[in-house]
Parts: sequence; C-alpha cells; structure tokens
Amino acid sequence: MTPSANITKPPRHFLPEDFTVTTWEALEPYFISLQNREINSKSELEKWLADMSEVEAVISEDACWRQIRMTQDTANKAYEEAFTYFCMEIQPKLQPHADILNRKLLDCRFTAELDPAIYFPYLRNVKKQVKLFNEANVQIQAELSVMAQQFGVISGAMTIKVKEQEYTLQQAAKFLESPDRALREEVFTKTAARRLQDKVTLDNLYTELVKKRHQVALNAGFENYRDYKFEELGRFEYTREDCFQFHAAVKEHILPLVKQLLERQRLKLGLDILRPWDGDAEPEGTKPLEPFTSGDEMISKSIACFNELRPFFGDCLQVMKNMQRLDLDSRKNKAPGGYNCPLAETGVPFIFMNAAGQMRDLTTIVHEGGHAIHSFLSHDLPLSSFKEYPMEIAEVASMSMELFSMDHWEIFFSNPDELRRAKLQQLERAINIFPWIATIDKFQHWVYEHPQHTVEERTEAWVRIMDEFSPGNIDWSGHENYRASNWQRQLHLFEVPFYYIEYGIAQLGAIAMWKQYKENPEQALDNYMKALSLGYTKTLRELYEAAGIRFDFSPAYVKELAGFVQKEIDKIIA
Repeated sequence: MTPSANITKPPRHFLPEDFTVTTWEALEPYFISLQNREINSKSELEKWLADMSEVEAVISEDACWRQIRMTQDTANKAYEEAFTYFCMEIQPKLQPHADILNRKLLDCRFTAELDPAIYFPYLRNVKKQVKLFNEANVQIQAELSVMAQQFGVISGAMTIKVKEQEYTLQQAAKFLESPDRALREEVFTKTAARRLQDKVTLDNLYTELVKKRHQVALNAGFENYRDYKFEELGRFEYTREDCFQFHAAVKEHILPLVKQLLERQRLKLGLDILRPWDGDAEPEGTKPLEPFTSGDEMISKSIACFNELRPFFGDCLQVMKNMQRLDLDSRKNKAPGGYNCPLAETGVPFIFMNAAGQMRDLTTIVHEGGHAIHSFLSHDLPLSSFKEYPMEIAEVASMSMELFSMDHWEIFFSNPDELRRAKLQQLERAINIFPWIATIDKFQHWVYEHPQHTVEERTEAWVRIMDEFSPGNIDWSGHENYRASNWQRQLHLFEVPFYYIEYGIAQLGAIAMWKQYKENPEQALDNYMKALSLGYTKTLRELYEAAGIRFDFSPAYVKELAGFVQKEIDKIIA
C-alpha cells in the first residue's frame, strides 16, 4: 500500500485536546495517574503504554517548538526564556517521574507478553534508561541543555562585511566559490578573524560543558563521559574499538583519495599550491553553481525533484510547505547549521537551514528532506518511542537521498555541464567528508578521556589529530591560529556530544544504498521506504538488512565502497 503524506495528528485519549505544556504543576497529575494505575492484563498494559506515549509526544513537541523558535531568532529573549524555562523548571521535574514509569513497565508481569519482534529495541532502551538514571544528574543535565544552546547564540551573531555589505558567515561562504582568488582570500581571512574574536568565549563554554559532562559520567558510575555517552546513545551494535578501526580505515583507504581530489582541484585552478580558500573555488571564467536564488525557489525545485523519484517524497515536502514547517534562508541572529526536527504529536516535521544559494544548500535540503521522509514514514507507529530511531539509520535516510536525488538534478541545472559539475561535487563530498568525521570523532574521544585538560593541551591534541587526517596538500601559512581552533565551527561538539561518527557509518550505508539503486532503482527505493517505516521496532542491524545493505564499517568495507565512488567519479570526469 502506498503511504500518504497527508498524515493527521491522532486524537488524544488521555490528555485533554486543549492541553498545552505550561508548568510542571499542570503536567504532574498525569504522571501521577500513570504511576498509580493498576495494570491487570496485557491489553491494559498496552493501553497504559499508549497513554504514556501520548504524554511523551505532547511534551516532546512542545520542547521542540521552543528550540525551533530560539534557533530561528537567537536575539529574541522571550524565546530564549521559554526554552530555558522548559530545561530548568519542567524537564528536571519530569525525569524522576519518567524513571518511575520505566521501572513500573519493567516490573509489570505482563511486559513479558509483549511481542519481542516489535518491542525488543524499546524495552532494551528502557532498561538502559533505568540503569543510567541518577538523581544527582537531573539538575546538571538541565544546566547542560541551556549552556549548549549558547553556541547558537554566539555563532548566530557572527557577521562580516564584503563589498560594504553585511553577511552572515553562512552567506559569505558563497564567495569562497568565486573565481576571484583575492576575493576568496579576503572572505576567508575576515571569516577567520571574526571567529577568532569569540575563540576565548567558546573555549570557556566548551571547558565548562566538558567539566559538567564528566561529572554526569562519574555520578552514573562511569570512568569518563565517552563511556557513559556510548551507553546513553544506545550504541548496542558497536564499540569504541570499532570507532578506532574506522579512524584507521579512513586514514588508510580514504585519505589517499582525498589527496588525489585536491590535486585535481589544484590543477584545475592552475595553482602552484592550494590555500584554505581554494578548495571550493572555480577556475577563471567558470561561474559558481547556483541551483536556486531564494528559499522559495529551492523548495519548489526540491518538491519537483522528489516527485520524480517518488510522488510520495514530493508530497512530504509539499505538506511541510503548506504547514509552514520550513525556515530556509540565512539571516542575522539565526543559529547556524541545518536540521530536520521531528514533531512527535502532529507528525509533520520542521526543516531549518541557512540557504545562501550555494551548491551545498542543495545538498542540505535533499539531506534534511530525507530525514523528513523518515518522520512521515514512521508517523503511524503506535508508540512515540518507536519513532526515536538511532542516528545511524536516520542519517542513512538523509544521505541516501542526497545520492538518489542526483538522477533528477536537471531540475536545478538545465545546463549539462553544470549538472555534471554538481554531481561531481556531490560525489567528491561523499569522499571528502570522511577525514573530517574521523577527526571530530577522534578529538571527542581524546577530550573526554582527558577531562582535566587545559585549553593549551586541547589545542595541541586537536592540531595533532587534524594533522593525522590531513592530506597535506593545503598550505595554511599565516592562518595557523585559526586552524588550531577551527573545531569550534562544529556545533555537534557543543550541542550533541559524540553525535558525529554516525555520519561516517551512515555515509557508508548511503553509498551502499546508492550502489543498490544504480543496479535496481525501484527495488532500492522500496527497501529504503520499508526500512524507514520500521522506526525503531527492529535493531540497527535488522534495519540495515531491511534496507538491503550491511551494518559494517570495517576497513575492507570502507575500501570497497570508496572504490565504488571513485569509479563513479572517474566516469563523470572521463
């Protein structure tokens, strides 16, 4: 049966339809009711789970809207206060009650009767939550949620002037594609200088985040935050040693390919040596790719592109547009980055990004569009927890869409040469991203293995790790200070610690999905939709199997898939 993007918010059966999250005092009676309810049969347990899920969905969607509004306007104090109020006054009070409900579920004699084919991942996750819950961490985690959002406030205020006009750093990045090398250098230098203005502020923020995160780990009985976070993220299918193996595989099998790509860029530009502002540039006489000129044009073309793949995909974006669940253009005081935010109750997600008319914006919109499709496909699952799928499959949804959609990019590029260049850039990015992923991930391992480190020791570790994953053919002379602190660009380090290796695992999965798509497009899309519609009712390995691919990031697999992409690149440039 073909799914429909015209999903509806399910009627409430436990909370009043007009209930909104305002204070903990208004919420608490519903938690007490769930805690006190007698459960005398499997059917009563299922009704209890449905009611608890309803409360979770309402709270989750409210929290998401608070965060969305704050990222849309980081200078709006009312939005910041609403978000902070939730983190400091509601979340800490509901966590102990959520723990009581988790324990009630595990202690219930009818829980053993729930179908393990559907409930196994959920119950495994509940056991993990019970194991990790610690009363002493409730307040610290609330403080961490507020502190982490300061990164967006600081970064959202960063602008530079180019040709007497003010640009956000995201908007200014388009000049790095210009054939004018002097302009590229000017923009790069101004961007670096602007970021360095807040270096000390961000260093201090990160130091405090690391300190508090380490305390959370100690309180929960772990030696360090890395080991705690692996458990909290539900990394049941792989270990830190697997991550180290991935780092080694990137160094051995990916780095030589990246060096080749950069050498081709140097030759294309006719330069003796590449500088940091040359990586995205076009040669003299070649205009940078401009897939659209506004957010409205971008979404219209994206809908058309997705329609060509499958009408359902286009319908998802159209519904989001109709419901105003899109904020696409870059502007001052808007937080950096991009995301798709699932909205647990209404089901129609929200896409946030900072478009400036660049090729990378096309990648972002189809990437976030893949996440959105995942939200739509999993909406009908009966429990909100079934829709909280691991990032290792969520990023397969998004990264696969980047590659699938290339077959229809003529919608963005009517000129065949521009279309060829766009596809080449996308495939080069699919390779180039691996060393950065390995760098960020290895850096995080070091940071939390050495929680008492100084800023100087952190800088030294960052430079050492970056050198390890650097191809070595870019000259950073004169910008060593910026290079030594450019980890501060990565919002994940501040906002979602240890969420980054998932991109590497999922990029391999996406390449495998695309390889499958090249061989049998319809079967690959069927598998894609089947896997995403399962939410988190199957283990990670089972979700990958449903998609027709392997959950594998061993050196041999990295080598195999990188070789496949290299062959596809060679076909384009031949």
